[in-house]
Amino acid sequence: MSAPDWDARYRDRSVAESAPVAVLSENQHLLPQGGMALDLASGLGANAVLLAQQGLKTFAWDSSPVAVEKLQAWSRENLLPITAEVRDVAAWPPEPERFDVIVVGHFLERPLAGALMDALCPDGLLFYQTFTRTRVSDRGPGTDRFRLADNELLHMFDALRILVYREEGRVGDRARGFRDEAQLVAHKPG
Repeated sequence: MSAPDWDARYRDRSVAESAPVAVLSENQHLLPQGGMALDLASGLGANAVLLAQQGLKTFAWDSSPVAVEKLQAWSRENLLPITAEVRDVAAWPPEPERFDVIVVGHFLERPLAGALMDALCPDGLLFYQTFTRTRVSDRGPGTDRFRLADNELLHMFDALRILVYREEGRVGDRARGFRDEAQLVAHKPG
């Protein structure tokens, strides 16, 4: 989707209506007491809001000017330390050893995996959640290009120490559980 398409999607939504990805909200106890965080492909910034509320100096990068403007206004109004910026992360990935926490939700740009690992400071954490090809519904992207193959997320970040991984596919009762997505929390050894 291009920036104008994302702009249209975010135009009628608010920051308060968005929710952080489950991998972050369910594992926020792993977050450090302070440091720098990045919400990559942030959309309206629900992940950034949670990170800032936990005391992290937070950056939120997205290609949609509409989403970024809404997050900037909301963070100023709510006095949260969030720096929201329009940024093409494929062209300008994060700098090496800059962030203590990086969160990626519902975004897949495979060539960025190495840059994301490099961008973590020693002892940094990566929280990642996105859609899988093996699914039980039509949620998410319509093309497999933007969906993970089975266990792909594990292999993309195998240089990190995996703390949490979940990908249930079509096993068992398909009406229950965590379906259509994979999630990972990984640690960069110090």
